[in-house]
Amino acid sequence: MRILITSGGTSEKIDDVRAITNHSSGKLGKAIAESFAKEDAVIDMITTRHAMKPEGKTIHPYYIESTADLERTLKKLMSENTYDAVIHSMAVSDFTPESSVTLEDLEAAVATQPKDLPSALVTIANERTEKKISSDTDHLVVVLKKTPKIISLIKKLQPQTILVGFKLLVDVPMIELLNVAKESLKKNQADFILANDLAEIRGEKHHGYLINKQHKVKEAHTKTEIAELIKHEVMELEEAK
Repeated sequence: MRILITSGGTSEKIDDVRAITNHSSGKLGKAIAESFAKEDAVIDMITTRHAMKPEGKTIHPYYIESTADLERTLKKLMSENTYDAVIHSMAVSDFTPESSVTLEDLEAAVATQPKDLPSALVTIANERTEKKISSDTDHLVVVLKKTPKIISLIKKLQPQTILVGFKLLVDVPMIELLNVAKESLKKNQADFILANDLAEIRGEKHHGYLINKQHKVKEAHTKTEIAELIKHEVMELEEAK
């Protein structure tokens, strides 16, 4: 069995020194990888150097930083290998910096090119020669643009693979969490979605609901339980093919 797992969190560069990132530790991805490794599965793992590293002779890491890196690496691996399952647990940035300018630059752009402000700001940022934005300003304006939804690529690349996606919300009712997970199942042609709430994650404690295409829901309360549940459901579905 060959599995592709994404884990950790992407980091989006503002300049050569600063970046926008998230708090994902990669603990859950580590637990999932180690659970499959116990079954002698070959695991290709796309992760970051800051994320927690799983242990196992059959686990092969591929390190990335940004969402763009993730997209390139995912496409490359999925063009070279056939995967029984793809488990996309990485916390992917929804936005990436398009331009970074001072407040004075912003005011000048508004005055000279108000109808196409994003393009004007990109031009200003591209004209800057230094690799680190000067800190000699009271305000730094960062314009963000939306990143591609990586999960939507997976079934397009390999329609037969078993896809496990993740949906994280913050402090919402269970019914809302499950409804959003159902929408993600359909939209991304996923086989499973692990729905979880940031308010119910702390250390090893990790409350989550694994929902399948038939909208059957199974519950887990720790990272270890989630990892074992995902492994069990994926292997059972693979055997049923």
